[in-house]
Amino acid sequence: MTATTETLGAHEVAAWLRRQPKFLQQFPDLALTLVVPREDGPAASLASYQLEVLRDKNRELSKRLRDLYAVSQENERLAVRTHQLTLALMRQADPAATVRALVATLVEDFSGDLVRVVLFAPVPGLAEDWLQVIARDDGLLQPFVDCLKDGEPLCGRLHPDKQALLYGPRVDEVQSSALLPLPGLGLVAVGSRDANRFYPGMGTLFLRMMGEAFAIAMRRFEPD
Repeated sequence: MTATTETLGAHEVAAWLRRQPKFLQQFPDLALTLVVPREDGPAASLASYQLEVLRDKNRELSKRLRDLYAVSQENERLAVRTHQLTLALMRQADPAATVRALVATLVEDFSGDLVRVVLFAPVPGLAEDWLQVIARDDGLLQPFVDCLKDGEPLCGRLHPDKQALLYGPRVDEVQSSALLPLPGLGLVAVGSRDANRFYPGMGTLFLRMMGEAFAIAMRRFEPD
């Protein structure tokens, strides 16, 4: 009888080891003698290679934790400022003072370089250079139809038509914006000279909360 010898290829060995994750526990000496090629240096033992992998994972997890902590700190800061804004709006005695309180907060607490407000109807005693009064059905607001209809804030570089209407002769100063619809009232834009200050995809929860707080504060002055 002629004996036959079966030769295992590298793929078969690798597949078998994947099905036997505890194999090296039975033969610990292999973990110390196997070598693993490194892309950035000489070969290393399997044990040292695994240790380095664990260190890399630990560094990555630490970075993620730092990033999450930074985000949580920023969210806490925004939550506090949004709450303070809501209280400030509710303290105002008339509509003009309420609008001014909104603009002042966006400039001082939310780092707005240029704040612009568009209202559908005039507010007595309010004629600031950052304010435009444009009727809801005016063709000038055509570029904002979708935004006003959806009621969702927009962040990033706005379309030139929107930019021109909002910022006028200072349009070239604005590199990014946060556009906030004001339910039933108009809209407000916060412009920044920093192109990365507002960007598509950034969270808009606090912007929506500010818009809703402002709308409710203004409704206090509507006639019964």
